[in-house]
Amino acid sequence: MNVAEIITQKRDGQSLTDEQIQFLIDGYAKDSIPDYQLSAFAMAVYFQGMTRDETAALTGAMLNSGERMSWPAGKPKVDKHSTGGIGDKVSIPLAPLLACCEVDVPMISGRGLGPTGGTLDKLESITGYRCDLSNDEFRNIVNWHGCSITGASGNLAPADRKLYALRDVTGTVASVPLITASILCKKIAEGISSLVLDVKWGSGSFMKTLEQANELANSLVEVANQFGVKTTALISDMNQPLGRMIGNAVEIDESVDILKGRGPEDVTQLTLKLGVQLLISAGVCNDESSAMSLLKEKIENGDALKKLGEMVKDHGGDLSAPRKRAPKTVVEAYDDGFVCRVDAERLGLAVIEMGGGRKSLGDSIDHSVGIEFLVRIGDEIKKGQPIANLFCQPDQQEYVNNLVALSIGTSPVAAESPELVVGRIG
Repeated sequence: MNVAEIITQKRDGQSLTDEQIQFLIDGYAKDSIPDYQLSAFAMAVYFQGMTRDETAALTGAMLNSGERMSWPAGKPKVDKHSTGGIGDKVSIPLAPLLACCEVDVPMISGRGLGPTGGTLDKLESITGYRCDLSNDEFRNIVNWHGCSITGASGNLAPADRKLYALRDVTGTVASVPLITASILCKKIAEGISSLVLDVKWGSGSFMKTLEQANELANSLVEVANQFGVKTTALISDMNQPLGRMIGNAVEIDESVDILKGRGPEDVTQLTLKLGVQLLISAGVCNDESSAMSLLKEKIENGDALKKLGEMVKDHGGDLSAPRKRAPKTVVEAYDDGFVCRVDAERLGLAVIEMGGGRKSLGDSIDHSVGIEFLVRIGDEIKKGQPIANLFCQPDQQEYVNNLVALSIGTSPVAAESPELVVGRIG
């Protein structure tokens, strides 16, 4: 096959065969096809899109570039994935909560991309926590405790790792087919039977409109089901931060609060709603009411928090060790009025400016910095009222204070608070 001809075919809007897509991905994974040619392919997909069959073929080719996890017969294997948002720490309380409910959760997660935080970066704010487990270590922890959250080993979907980095530098991240294949090749490689997706829409997500979020959710659900993974997607709001805390150590603290039954209402409810979908998909519960009751019971009796501590310990971490926070300063409102808009992406960028995220791939993370966001859309505020607490190094406070204050828009009339979950697909 000729690489240039395949790329030209896609650039001209023609569909590719499974064999052509497999040829491209195989060649790229084995370094016989160079970056510049796959960059041209990614750009062609970005502008021309892909059919569902093409997207499934791309997913399969990336999946087949590496190993697939296998598990002994027993509990259903399930997982959850979020398309990313500001303050989204749901994976951290959800995995141990589900592991208390007769399912296993082999969760492979990632690091921050742009303004959205990464689950692995957050977990590494726990003293000693390892995110670089081998496949055998990962299996052992899942088999023993029912859950593990780690990064992908070098043997799982290696083609995705290369293409993911290429998309980041070629401006092709926000392509629905490329996002679909990237997410699902890793999730299917985990060997799971059920998956729930949290597809975000709004100012703090990749999908800025509800229409875009619906398009991505449908693509993910349809392709995942083609591979035999029973999949549901919830479409949730990201026009303001999820919960109160944004950062790394501060989000671990809030995750612990959720499992103590005293977390913010929105992030607690989303955690439960996603858990409900998985327990029904896995056949553990027959309806939403019984699934919700079971999840709440595991929080109230302390089982879920205990499970999180056990998982952290087997990753080399100590959940009870105090997590450092940078010095606190208060951000005050610039105006009177009702909060009508929150630029959640700006808040994520503020955390990056403090060192809590990466501007480039090799940047180190300051886990101690973050934001406690104190207001919600619909709240009435007065000029000079505290709207956020910054955990920030002194030399950054003035600049970041301004970023956070300007993230809020006000109106003289009350605004309606956005609905947390706006749709379900699957």
